[in-house]
Order: sequence, then C-alpha cells, then structure tokens
Amino acid sequence: MRIIIAGAGEVGRYLAKRLSTEEQEIVLVDESSERMSDLDMRYDLDIVVGSPTSPKALMECDVPNCELFIAVTPEESINTTAAILAKNLGAKKTVARVNNYEFILSPSKDVFHRLGVDTIIYPETLAALEIVKSLQRSWMREYRSFGNDALQLACVKVRSNATFLDKPFMTGYFDHKPYRVVAIKRNNKTIIPKGADQIQTNDIVYFICPNGSLDIICQEAGKEAFDIRRIMIMGCSRIAIKTVYSLPKDFSVKVIDNDREKCYKMATQLQPAMVIHGDGRDLELLREEGLEECDAFVAVTNNSETNVMACMAAKRHGIKKTIAEVENLDYLDLVESLDIGTIINKKLIAGGRIYQMTLDEDALDVQSLTYSDAEVVEFVVKPGDKITSKRIRDLHLPDNVNIGGIVRDGNGFVVNGSTVVLPGDHVVVFCKADSVRKIAKFF
Repeated sequence: MRIIIAGAGEVGRYLAKRLSTEEQEIVLVDESSERMSDLDMRYDLDIVVGSPTSPKALMECDVPNCELFIAVTPEESINTTAAILAKNLGAKKTVARVNNYEFILSPSKDVFHRLGVDTIIYPETLAALEIVKSLQRSWMREYRSFGNDALQLACVKVRSNATFLDKPFMTGYFDHKPYRVVAIKRNNKTIIPKGADQIQTNDIVYFICPNGSLDIICQEAGKEAFDIRRIMIMGCSRIAIKTVYSLPKDFSVKVIDNDREKCYKMATQLQPAMVIHGDGRDLELLREEGLEECDAFVAVTNNSETNVMACMAAKRHGIKKTIAEVENLDYLDLVESLDIGTIINKKLIAGGRIYQMTLDEDALDVQSLTYSDAEVVEFVVKPGDKITSKRIRDLHLPDNVNIGGIVRDGNGFVVNGSTVVLPGDHVVVFCKADSVRKIAKFF
C-alpha cells in the first residue's frame, strides 16, 4: 500500500516510523527538512520537502497512485485543503485531522466529504472519551471493551497486596476462565507472558475478561473500587469541554483556569458545571475550592509539565484518581514512572485510529495502549481463515502475540491452547506494535 503522510509533527512521525517497518510504501511530506532529517536515515521511507497544499509537491509524492493520504499537520486548514487536493488528484482515500469539533458534525462533515475528505479525525473527542471511561472505572489505569462489553480489557498497576504475585504461569495458577493475563509492562518493556514469567510488584498488567469478571480482577489485584462523583478539572481546553459534555449528568464538576475569557466562554457552555477563574497551580486556591473533597482530579491544560505536577500535588492531598494529559509521546514512560495515575495522549489515540485504516476490513477495531508499545486488535473471522484451521496452541502464532478472548454469539470468553476459533467469531488479540500485520495474515 502506498501511503502519503502530510506533516512531520508527532502524529505524522509516529505513523511514519510505524508503517515504514511493515513493508508499506511510505512518503512523508513537510515544509521543514529539519523535522524529517533523522527519519530519512533511520527508516525505510521517502521524504518530500514541500507544502502539503502544493499540487507540485503532491505530484512529486505520486499522489495519483496513493491508496491512503493522511494529513496530520498542526493546522486543520492545511490538513483539509491537502486532503481535498489529494483526493481530486487521484488519492483513493483521504484522512484529515481537525481542531474544530463542528467539522465532525453534519452538515460540515457532509460538505467535506463531498469535497474529498473521506474521514475526519478530531483527537480531542477521542481523548475525552478515554477520560470518561477512566473516571467510570476508578481502580484501573486503562480500560477497553469489545463486542458491546462482552469482552473487557483492564490495565492495573499491581501492588504488594495482590494475590497472584510471583506465581510462574507454567504452574497453572492462571489457567481459569475468569480472566487471562495478556501482557505485563515492567521497566519500560512489554512482556507477552510465557511459562516462566510471573507478575511482580509495581508491574502494569493487562487482563482480558468476559463481562462480569472485572470484580475478580479488582479483588485479586488488591485494588479497591470507589465511586467517583465529584471531579475537579484543571484547564478550559477543548478536551475539558468534551469531557464535561460526555460525563453522566449526576457528576459534580468544577473547572478551573487562569484565562478569564476562556472561563467566561466555558461557563456559558457547560452549565451546570462550575467554572472558576484562578491559577490551578495555586494549592491554597484548590483547597478553598474543595480539592480534598473531590474523588478525582483531571489536568488537561496545554502544558504537559503543569498537568503532571498538578496531579502529583493532588495525589499528595489524598485524591485517589488523577488523570493527566501528556502531549509529548517521548515523555510517556518517564511520566508513568512518577506513578501519578492515568495518562492520556490524544496523539497516540488518534494515531491508532488512523493506523486501523491501513489494515484490511477484517480488523474491526485497533486501539493503541498508553502504557505499552502494543495494540489491541479486534478481528472478525470468515470461513476459510487460517485462524480456524487448528487449535490455538497448534497455530504457531507470531512472537509477541497473545489471543486474549473471543466474542461468539454475543457472549465473551477467554481462550486457552485448546480453543478452536470459528467463522463469525470476533477475536481480540493483544500484540506488540510490530506484529499487528503478522497476525492479520491469520484472518
């Protein structure tokens, strides 16, 4: 597949690096040669220096023979214009990242589609939905669901009171139906567990389970579930606005920001949320506004360092659930080591959604994980697929791949080596990022 990526910012670089390892024809176009110099030497891709809105530069990228054109510069006007030009020059499918929520709604969305923008990505909405899911499951770091919640994935940081610590997988301790451990993150390394591996204190562990088994994971992981109803949000950002809109109506929300104009605008939009004009870094102000009575603290300003520091301060004041938006992808492992709670990165989320478009239609869903260099992929099985030919243990699956569970006739269950996959099943696979296309060959 020939894929053109317009924009060498963090999302563009993330996609270029990832796709260049998968035998795709990747072209990266950007006005700045400096932003692309290191990529040219280290990755198998073509570099074009030029404006994504220049027909000459697009023709140099060979856009008429492009299967997928992805515009992810920081400027939505450049992205939409570039996608429209690319479509009209012959690109088969186009994607544009935007910063305006109205663009993903009708009639704007329909207008862009007629002009040539096939798919519009609005990262702030994706990030807000992640925040809401995290607030609704207080004891988890990360959560995903599949098949209308028939299968669920929970990410937990394990403490010393967990019951399953230091038990090798080969002992059979984990051979049961309530859940399956699909990955372990330890010291910035993702481990797909095998017989001799075991879970240790402070590991980040990913579990797959059928609906109804999350309580078992919570108990065995030594976690305590608690209700979240009172939330303080720092930052009147677009993510904050979408988060408040998406929260259940019975949540009590306070939003604080030091920009008076943003506060006034947000107060008129987000009733009954309380909007406070003030510096969220002022701990005395936060205490006066009831920080210590809150169940959760969410920091989504435009400054990652401010978000991290604010969450650390909230933790010290007894807030059990904290969520920080961290913009820089390179900071994720460092921030995770600070143990501040849930981390949100809208670029990683958007990149995962865009990556899904490069796979065959059998891949229904691809979700990038914040705490691991891995993906969770949901495949639908068709008659004759290689995955149906043998029991799972006899399939010789690629390394760094773990089939977690199956949704069959609306019911979810975890798999074991004796499981046989059937046509019509939805299979949820956990795999390292460089193995997605390898496992896709089985479907």
